[in-house]
Amino acid sequence: MPRIKTVLAGLVLAGSITGCAWVQLKPQGEKVRLLTASEVKRCTRLGHVSSTTTATLLGFIARSTSTVREELNRLARNEAGRMGGDTIVATGPMVEGEQSYDVYRCINP
Repeated sequence: MPRIKTVLAGLVLAGSITGCAWVQLKPQGEKVRLLTASEVKRCTRLGHVSSTTTATLLGFIARSTSTVREELNRLARNEAGRMGGDTIVATGPMVEGEQSYDVYRCINP
């Protein structure tokens, strides 16, 4: 019986943290925004970044799609800020905790 309680407690804990975001924005990432391709036509493209984060916990518990997406966006924003960019645009769909982005400078391109 104690083993079952331990397993259940672990599952409850894992379930409760699936909504938590682990990636924090760095100061340079705070200045980067996420736009669509049609909104960056007058911007200068600086390059491309890819973000990866954990999509499952313990190998089988799916994390919230919105949490995973937010972490990927934060990772990309941090990297874009490091590159001198102020805007990112997703270049395709999010797949299993991975997302690609183009990085742009739109302010004073």
